[in-house]
Amino acid sequence: MQNRTPQKAEQVYELLRRSIILLEIEPGAALVEKDICAELSISRTPVREAVLRLAEEGLVNVIPHSGTYVSRISLPVAEEGFVIRRALEIESVRRAATHYTEEGGVLLNATIARMRDLVSNGRLELYLDEDDAFHAGIARMSGMPRIWKFITMAKVHLDRMRQLSAPVPGHLGAVTEQHAAIVAAIAAGKPDQAELAMRIHLEASFDVMIRLYQDRANMFQPAED
Repeated sequence: MQNRTPQKAEQVYELLRRSIILLEIEPGAALVEKDICAELSISRTPVREAVLRLAEEGLVNVIPHSGTYVSRISLPVAEEGFVIRRALEIESVRRAATHYTEEGGVLLNATIARMRDLVSNGRLELYLDEDDAFHAGIARMSGMPRIWKFITMAKVHLDRMRQLSAPVPGHLGAVTEQHAAIVAAIAAGKPDQAELAMRIHLEASFDVMIRLYQDRANMFQPAED
């Protein structure tokens, strides 16, 4: 039982985290432990452990004598995550351009093909997974795969903004072609070109997210005076 409880807590954590990031559980919504336990047919212990981890990431707020609520998106934290991500992704893509392999290139292009298929079929809810797989693949090619782990830790609030931007007409189609330009630069062994392509991609995507801020203000933390 001692071995099973941490495993269950990890499963609950991953399930809730994914639902929050994909906005299946909206910012501000209550997380009721007993309801989660009933839905998943598990005890409260792994649920509480999972909630504590989510709170540490800033994805939920535990308010004594009130309840647990999904945090609203913090624009300053998301912007900080973007700055961290941009710096690490640039280092990653430059190194990838000097460590290119045919095998790695095939994997990156296969991911792009799946992205195009998702966009053409309107399955936008699955795009974020492929997007992450693409950038993780670049980190692996760079020879420093742990870079992606640190990016993942930094971009939690940013990911929810990415999900908000997914339905913007033409956005994910443009993102996919930006990915293709990044791979072309990596395959050509041109670090400067790869860096430029990555900068264009990340900054254009963040600009789209920022434009949504006013339209979806109810999902964001109020700006501090």
